[in-house]
Amino acid sequence: MRAFVTGISGQDGSYLAERLLAEDVEVHALAHDAEPLPDVPDVELHRGDLTAVDEVRALLVDLAPDEVYNLAALSSVARSWEEPDLTARVNGVAAAGLLESALLVQEKQGRPVRFVQASSAEIFGQPDRSPQDESTPVRPVNPYGAAKAYAHLMVDVYRRRELHAVSAILYNHESPRRPDQFVTRKITSTVAAIARGRAGVLALGNLDARRDWGWAPDYVDAMVRAARADVARDYVVATGVGRSVREFVAAAFARAGISDWEPLVVVDPEFVRPADPTELVGDATLARTELGWSPTVEFDELVGRMVDADLAGQ
Repeated sequence: MRAFVTGISGQDGSYLAERLLAEDVEVHALAHDAEPLPDVPDVELHRGDLTAVDEVRALLVDLAPDEVYNLAALSSVARSWEEPDLTARVNGVAAAGLLESALLVQEKQGRPVRFVQASSAEIFGQPDRSPQDESTPVRPVNPYGAAKAYAHLMVDVYRRRELHAVSAILYNHESPRRPDQFVTRKITSTVAAIARGRAGVLALGNLDARRDWGWAPDYVDAMVRAARADVARDYVVATGVGRSVREFVAAAFARAGISDWEPLVVVDPEFVRPADPTELVGDATLARTELGWSPTVEFDELVGRMVDADLAGQ
């Protein structure tokens, strides 16, 4: 079996590559022209830009993969406000191009190609219900969510054209591989620095924003299961438990052995987003029942593993 992965240099891409290689899948990946080549042993890397649709299409047709996982994205909601046009091209239009390419491979090879789009809870924006499931209306409130919503809807368009296309609606998922620009990694790395006496305060935005946080390898497992399911459909991938940023901070300080943490945290208006969904919690009943999937790492342990990794690196 051969798989093609975009976003290989990200948190999910690295875990997915490891998972597929462990199954003896031949893994090919697109590495962005402007970025250093990621250190992913045994993965065949191809330089390119996902927004160069024709070039990526030619590569995909040549490789003729059995599975395609589109994990590439401009992944910062904050950055999407600064570069909404780039966000639209990378997170939306490029995904549509990749779907068309996968269908072209399927038609040329005369065999099924399975496609997974890494979608996001941000497509729901300010949801009209909590928790959200696959039937929750799509109404994003930021450029990131809007671009992801376009890609999400295009998955259904191509599913109707008989491509085994899946949109995995991923809620927040973390690990020690989460890049520094994400608030969760900022929290754990700063807490570790404070514990080591190398930082004084942790500056954050909205402490009351709530998210449904899970363990990244679990979410990769859900995507693989969805790709290989008998029927292609969309799945919410989430723990079903909402936690506030404040709770994440408290768990991080607790793991670092600091109980009186509130004087060490300041709210900086610079980090408050123009529009920030306040309650995103997912109902993953469908993934549990249809895919046999369930999260394996609890919230406090997830945060703890990130803090432990940052403490070890201090």
